[in-house]
Amino acid sequence: MSCSVLPLLVTLSPALLFLLLPDGSVTQQGLWEDYKYGRHHPELLNQEHNCSWRCMVFTLQWPGGFCQSLSKETQCRIPQNISSWTIHGLWPLHAQWCCNCWPIFHSDLQEVEEELTEFWPSLLKTKPRFHFWKEEWIKHGSCAACVEGFNSPLKYFQICLKLRHQFDIYKLLEDAGITPSCDRLYKVAELQKVLLPHVGQKHEIQCVKDQQDRQVLFQVKVQLTRNLTVGCDHHGDTEPGPAAGLGPGQWSSPGHPCPPDAPLYYLPINHQEPWRPCG
Repeated sequence: MSCSVLPLLVTLSPALLFLLLPDGSVTQQGLWEDYKYGRHHPELLNQEHNCSWRCMVFTLQWPGGFCQSLSKETQCRIPQNISSWTIHGLWPLHAQWCCNCWPIFHSDLQEVEEELTEFWPSLLKTKPRFHFWKEEWIKHGSCAACVEGFNSPLKYFQICLKLRHQFDIYKLLEDAGITPSCDRLYKVAELQKVLLPHVGQKHEIQCVKDQQDRQVLFQVKVQLTRNLTVGCDHHGDTEPGPAAGLGPGQWSSPGHPCPPDAPLYYLPINHQEPWRPCG
């Protein structure tokens, strides 16, 4: 049965389902129920084959730098309530299989919507926030869902929020005297020295180039094990380079590692004209 039919079927009564579904309907309904309630059905989630990934990347983005990463900067928006680093996503590395049969509905996130609005906003005018969350669940959350702690949209987003509180990049940098500025320049080594005790050695500080060809602080990527401990040394679970093929649950990003020998800007947030942080 096509995955796209499942959300419709789950709204029907069991009696009508029995009449509409072909032979094996109990199995089909069972598969959907397993997904709906976060259970692992062997036909859908073969642990050995489909859940072989071991490492994840938790990515936080700086809104003042995100706007500089866009080819059309005026597409950027920074909601008035946003003044700190926001979540970009939590991504299993080298996930071999993700199930787009597992839908996400707005009602799934009602419990955490207020917190998501603060810590995981959409920074694009063309993308409503739920659309952003839905994309991240389908592309990445569903890949993580073979692990029990991630096996529902709500659980996945709750974990992401917990990680955001754990890795408060703005406060860590601020406490070390590193604050957004239009004039002050930093070296990536300064940021690494501050962040390393908290995010581990396997982290990456990313920059983008602005229209003036300057290095601008953009993202911090923290590598985690599947049980969310900092760092991951599993053989082969390193991030793919820019030339690597992108499989299920992987992504492309405009960011690049901040060059060690080039100064970088940590640009402030401008809510009125976010693409012009310094006017």
